[in-house]
Amino acid sequence: MVFSSIKFLLYFLPIFLVLYGITPKSCRNLTLLIGSIIFYTLGDPHSLLLLLLSMGVNYFIGLYLVGRREGHRKVRKKRKALLTAAIIGNVGMLALFKFAPGGLELPLGISFYTFQVLSYLLDVYRGEIRREMSFLKFAVYISMFPQLISGPIVYYSEVSAQLESREFTAEGIQEGLKVFIMGLVSKVLLADRVGILWTQVQTTGFESISTPLAWLAAVAYSLKLYFDFYGYSLMGIGLGRMLGFELPENFKEPYMALGVRDFYRRWHMTLGRWFRKYVYIPLGGNRGTEGRTILNLLVVWVLTSLWHGKTLNFLVWGLGLWLLIVFERQLGRLKWMPKLRVLPRLYLWAVIPVTWMCFEITDLSQLEVYLGRMFGFVQGINVYARDWYSVLSDYGGLLLICFVACTPLVRKLYGILKDRLIGMVALGTLFWVCVWRIIVEGENIFTYFHF
Repeated sequence: MVFSSIKFLLYFLPIFLVLYGITPKSCRNLTLLIGSIIFYTLGDPHSLLLLLLSMGVNYFIGLYLVGRREGHRKVRKKRKALLTAAIIGNVGMLALFKFAPGGLELPLGISFYTFQVLSYLLDVYRGEIRREMSFLKFAVYISMFPQLISGPIVYYSEVSAQLESREFTAEGIQEGLKVFIMGLVSKVLLADRVGILWTQVQTTGFESISTPLAWLAAVAYSLKLYFDFYGYSLMGIGLGRMLGFELPENFKEPYMALGVRDFYRRWHMTLGRWFRKYVYIPLGGNRGTEGRTILNLLVVWVLTSLWHGKTLNFLVWGLGLWLLIVFERQLGRLKWMPKLRVLPRLYLWAVIPVTWMCFEITDLSQLEVYLGRMFGFVQGINVYARDWYSVLSDYGGLLLICFVACTPLVRKLYGILKDRLIGMVALGTLFWVCVWRIIVEGENIFTYFHF
């Protein structure tokens, strides 16, 4: 079950909010856990047992991972061995489903909840947080449906106090609903609509599109992926706010970035900070030589590629981004670079759509064809030279809206109008327009369900 479905919007969510509201405050964690399990079961009943096993096993492991400086040396060694076994077990289970020969169906949300489990265990072991003695609170942390299947990836320290005590108020529901609607609009009215252009190009065949259309379609896919993921993250944050949780921001206007490095500081920020905290910094970060920093970045991007999938296109995507980031680091050492503010943004819009094609097209031979059409070094077959013009006529207005929505303008306008009558009427209208669209056209799954 996805957030942008009639089943969720008109049935599950209203019923759950009523039950959650009438539940005594001391029992709301239990209600949230039951609701989250039902939500997960409706989406992927075959993987529920794996989720429950992950919660149970890792809860008991966490009980024995007290800070490494405490206790006798032998005890510390045992705890370190236990942590190592836990990491191998959790990562191994994730790798089994991602890389097993022949392919196994990926359990819903496993990439996200596995990383949350690992962050909890590592933070307990390091002594950064206290182990959670309550299985109920730990289980809610891992399984709460607002972020279970799509993130953001939450640290336990960010929600531990809220698991203990939080407020469920009409004001919180109202504020959370506004954020949720903004996410729903991003998903249904922007991502799903602009994604049709990419689908049309796939149907036409990469050999039969002009170079301008190849670029238009790449930009369309880039926008589709952004508003899909950004919208789903916003919906999760809005749902969390309705229930009394403050979940971390996951996107910060990435297409306003000054280069690829800056882009990935703003894109899927909770995944980026996870790799930074648990991989990049332990490897030494940027504290050593430039060569060692570049090697550390390589490790991070290879692991990021593997997190996304086993096909070689993801490795091409990750290595390409690593090379771009290394290139930017070297340019950044030149004294004249900070004076150039426009060029980095133009460069970003030129390279990011290319990298997303490496991300999306899993067949390397087809990827070669597509990139060849983008840069004109692969001969086209039955290409209509003005195909881009008819596509731009159909999608130009939508692309312009998407470009504007990538800027801070929409966020600022939302901040001004969200508490005014005109803003609330607009949000309510947009909600029902989204519902109508879903009824007419059906629901489109969240892109990162595949990861």
